[in-house]
Amino acid sequence: MNGIRPVSILIAALGGEGGGVLADWIIAAATAQGFPVQSTSVPGVAQRTGATNYYLEVLPVARAALGGREPVLSLVPFPGDVTLVAATELVEAGRMLQAGYVSPERTLLVGSAHREYAVSEKAAMADGRYRTERIVASARTLAREAILFDMAVLAARHRTVINTVLFGAMAGSGGLPFSRAACEDAIRATGKAVAASLAGFAAGFDAVSAARARNDVAAESPIEPPPQPGAGLPHAAVPMAADALAGPSAGPAADEPPPGPRGARVAGLPPALRAIAAQGVAQVLDYQDLDYADRYLDRVESVLGAEQAHGEPDLPVTLAVARWLALWMSYEDVIRVADLKTRRDRLARVRREAGAADDEPMHLTEFLKPGLDELCSVLPGALARRVRRRWGARGGQGGVPLHLRTSTVSGFALLCVLRGLRRWRPRTERYAREHALMTRWLDAVRGLLARDAAAALELARCGNLVKGYGETSERGHRNLTAILDDVAARAEGSEPLAARIARARDAALADPQGQTLARALDLPPPALVEQPLRFVRRPASG
Repeated sequence: MNGIRPVSILIAALGGEGGGVLADWIIAAATAQGFPVQSTSVPGVAQRTGATNYYLEVLPVARAALGGREPVLSLVPFPGDVTLVAATELVEAGRMLQAGYVSPERTLLVGSAHREYAVSEKAAMADGRYRTERIVASARTLAREAILFDMAVLAARHRTVINTVLFGAMAGSGGLPFSRAACEDAIRATGKAVAASLAGFAAGFDAVSAARARNDVAAESPIEPPPQPGAGLPHAAVPMAADALAGPSAGPAADEPPPGPRGARVAGLPPALRAIAAQGVAQVLDYQDLDYADRYLDRVESVLGAEQAHGEPDLPVTLAVARWLALWMSYEDVIRVADLKTRRDRLARVRREAGAADDEPMHLTEFLKPGLDELCSVLPGALARRVRRRWGARGGQGGVPLHLRTSTVSGFALLCVLRGLRRWRPRTERYAREHALMTRWLDAVRGLLARDAAAALELARCGNLVKGYGETSERGHRNLTAILDDVAARAEGSEPLAARIARARDAALADPQGQTLARALDLPPPALVEQPLRFVRRPASG
């Protein structure tokens, strides 16, 4: 075709983000120009809600000028030979970089800098987030030009889907072989959510144009800093830094002192400890009650006294205890889940994310799977042990799938009943079990402060091991108990105790099966947990 190469476009999108619609818009714009176009889609491996790659080739020559000849367009992308790579999320851009589709000689990379965390990231015992700064650095090195900014924010601002903003950014980048007007006409031709889609398109187009005018196409990217060592994803696996321990918005603000006597107690702490202690009080106060907040402060002050007695001015052990203790004391149980799901701000957020107006009805279904741990977490100790013996012996460890319509009176009332068990929590088996291990951990930390401050600090950081519920919680209890047993039984040896505890903690966070931890503590390896594969026969159609 006289040396004219097709424009090859590879779109990496997640399920529900409109990748297929975006591909259709490009096809419609190309067709309106009379350009030959071809597209294919390839389902990708499971990530978040499932990733799909869309590949298009457009020959930027009107079909009338081809003299009856038909171009041969490829069905699949080839590494290093893609003109434009577009990604709806930063790790999706990273997948394209890793696969070699982005080349410095040919490829323009346009993508959103926001994150949708994968299941593997959320399920990690420690901080399982991918290091996003590495993706950004690779994009700047491997792409001819990299345009990265937070498109999810713009999509939410204009009440649209991220594909519209990405389409606008692709058009603004100059990577598409047709004009802005042609792209907007393709959106109008669909006749669906035209106004919102055009607004999102314009936002993406203008963002790229403004960045280009500043000669800084990546300056708008709010890339998060690299995760710090030990900064895990506690409990609900939402990224939480040491200075962000406050509970949901119904509780006291994180940067304000707690009210009443607790505020006076926090104010009396050393300055280095006040901020995190105030956040910890806010967290546990939101979780339980005033007496619970006093118990938290009692424990923090007991460690503080031991550390001050041994001349540690920076208080690293107390700071670590104050952080992880607050998170541990607000452990997840069905009472907490019901409490969070029935809060006004949570319901408003769901309505906002669903795009429902204030006067529009909204149906909300909660997908729950309560199991043995959830049941026993609200029972008194003796009854819970009896249930565990009987239900566990019958293979009742698995949960029961429930679809609870909380937009109905009965469904919402059920969650309110569970939420009302908050006063009952101190009498439950889960409460007794959690606080018994907390007490042992704190006693061990204070004991180590008298002889090895470095080891006490490493053991204080082991509070990060206990989190979540179900098997995750049980595994954390086992791992911390194993480390405490090792500390109690260990005499002076060739390996410093602090280094041994740190190595054991890292091993526990790295391996859910416990094999690495067993090697670190010179223990017999535990039996591997079977992960059976289940094959289900598809019913015959007919």
